[in-house]
Amino acid sequence: MEPAPSFPELIRRVRAGDEEAAAELVRDYGPQVRRAIRLRLTDPRLRKNFDSIDIFQSVLAIFFVKAIGGAFNLDEPTQLVRLLVTMVRHKLVSRSRERCHQKEMNADLDFFERFPARDASPSHIVSQEELARALRDQLTEEERRIAEERVAGRTWDEIATEIGGTAEGVRKKMDRAVARVRDHFGLDGGERA
Repeated sequence: MEPAPSFPELIRRVRAGDEEAAAELVRDYGPQVRRAIRLRLTDPRLRKNFDSIDIFQSVLAIFFVKAIGGAFNLDEPTQLVRLLVTMVRHKLVSRSRERCHQKEMNADLDFFERFPARDASPSHIVSQEELARALRDQLTEEERRIAEERVAGRTWDEIATEIGGTAEGVRKKMDRAVARVRDHFGLDGGERA
């Protein structure tokens, strides 16, 4: 039996856009994040207006976009869980502020909350793989190359020397790509991770 890969190796693979690594990350750490969401959705008004699955998927989408862009330096699982829980908290604050300015929804969004969370189902893992693929597909070839180089540990200066331009220009190009992908998927960038 092959030994499980180390956490840094898992994160390196996630940054490289490896769908299996993304699914593994969701499978291993998703239950802790979903539990954090359920613990924070205790207010009946929040539960009525927010679907924990949407919050979970939104946080993961932002995480994967930023991870592929080289935004996080994670050395151990506790850092990942802490980061994702912080992103959940920011997402819930952001969504609750949005709801204060909108009319109440007529749909009963707490329907899914009535069911206990289980480990990631095959359909959930597939949807996460599809999400990772869709995020990667939104990047140009050059942007994917920049992201892969960052994941490999190269500095902005090294990447700029290889592809041309300045380190600042290459970094800004990647920032614009991440912002464009966020806009495409309707993700807000308010999470401060």
